[in-house]
Amino acid sequence: MASIHLQTFTQLLAKKNIAPVEQFPDDPRLLFAELPEIEDRAKVRFLLGSHVRFEKAKEDQIERLIKHWRAKLSPEMEGTEALGDDTDSDYLKDLASDAPVIRMVNHLMERALDLSASDIHFEPEEKHLMVRCRVDGVMVHIEKLPASVQPSISSRVKLMARLDIGEKRLPQDGRIQYTMGERVLDMRVSTLPGVHGESIVLRILDRSDVSVSLDQLGMPKEILKPYAKMIQQPHGMVLVTGPTGSGKTTTLYGTLEKINTGVQKIITVEDPVEYQLEGITQIHVNAKIGLTFSAGLRSIVRQDPDIIMIGEIRDHETAEIAIESALTGHLVFSTLHTNDAAGAITRLQDMGIDTYLISSSVIATMAQRLVRKVCSHCHQEHPLTPEEADALGVNLRDYPTTMRGKGCERCANTGYRGRVGLYELLLISDNLRHVISAGGDANAIRAEAVKEGMQTLRSNALEKLKSGMTTPEEILRVTRSI
Repeated sequence: MASIHLQTFTQLLAKKNIAPVEQFPDDPRLLFAELPEIEDRAKVRFLLGSHVRFEKAKEDQIERLIKHWRAKLSPEMEGTEALGDDTDSDYLKDLASDAPVIRMVNHLMERALDLSASDIHFEPEEKHLMVRCRVDGVMVHIEKLPASVQPSISSRVKLMARLDIGEKRLPQDGRIQYTMGERVLDMRVSTLPGVHGESIVLRILDRSDVSVSLDQLGMPKEILKPYAKMIQQPHGMVLVTGPTGSGKTTTLYGTLEKINTGVQKIITVEDPVEYQLEGITQIHVNAKIGLTFSAGLRSIVRQDPDIIMIGEIRDHETAEIAIESALTGHLVFSTLHTNDAAGAITRLQDMGIDTYLISSSVIATMAQRLVRKVCSHCHQEHPLTPEEADALGVNLRDYPTTMRGKGCERCANTGYRGRVGLYELLLISDNLRHVISAGGDANAIRAEAVKEGMQTLRSNALEKLKSGMTTPEEILRVTRSI
């Protein structure tokens, strides 16, 4: 009998006061004193197979069987520790190929996918393996497993990602292609050594959901209209800014789809290529072989492109080549990690780019965030409180009614379902070029942009609050009061 079965018996079943008969699995009976919850029975059947049967028995009989299995487990567990050494990859591969482990990992992945999660986190602790996922930008707990199953689950994920199973001391990166029904999912895998075992994070990319339209991103008309007009320019640089997970890449893909009419050559350099776009040449960065953003960008400009998309500007060299490309007749799109649209300009200055080059090449910067939307199935009216109005810096009379989700099955009792974008578009006018050329900081650039009518992230968020689309908590979570 595989050690994973025994570990499951002692760690999971004994906790629920369930015991297998001595002849298990030939005799697939599990004994209980009190009928376990249906969810616990389903979990056990998932781990051990649907053939198991539950039967009522006396407490002393169950206690005797639990002792029997613990005693039987002890020598196997001693061997497990020895075999589980970093040098014995064959043992770990066997462990990762055990049927209950495969079922458990698949089950956890599918639970996360059912919640439309963007990431799955396996987080080892002293006594448990916590499994959480990121849903609409917020971490959600989905499972708490015994710490003893951590090596087998870690090995299974690493085996699927074609990583070195025996290497537990160094971080590793890999990919998993996972099929669920008609959906083809690409998962980026990252492992990180920790005190209680390897922390593993899976980033989920849905290859079957590649339709990205600017019109569906939630841009208000007063931003969408000038943005759609501006991206038709023959040359210049457009920067989209925001933290990781704020939808920058999605906006750029929607932008490329909008302007991809087939009469221009479009090339991208990305890390990684998240979605494959028809009619566009896409390059995947690979630093291990020297294909960095700057190296890829140098090659791109020799391929006679009209439009260039750079996944991210990270250093002076990449920024310099991007600006040079924008000044020599190319339309360049890229991203930066800054808090607002004005911050993109000062970030380029921090990278050592001359202000006159920035003012001459950049035609627009756009900051964005994602906020969770109130669930449309359980939403109800919620009056804004004086405390919320004070925190938001608004007049209570201007917000007579807001909406909030009370929680239902469709939104996993969170009150939220899906996300919508917040946007701040800074168009570089002649006045702003003068401010930038004069070395103006982010505050000076922002003040001039607001004076010219720029809508800030916070003001865009407040409009969505007034329309019942989101909540005060979400606005305070992702925007600043500027």
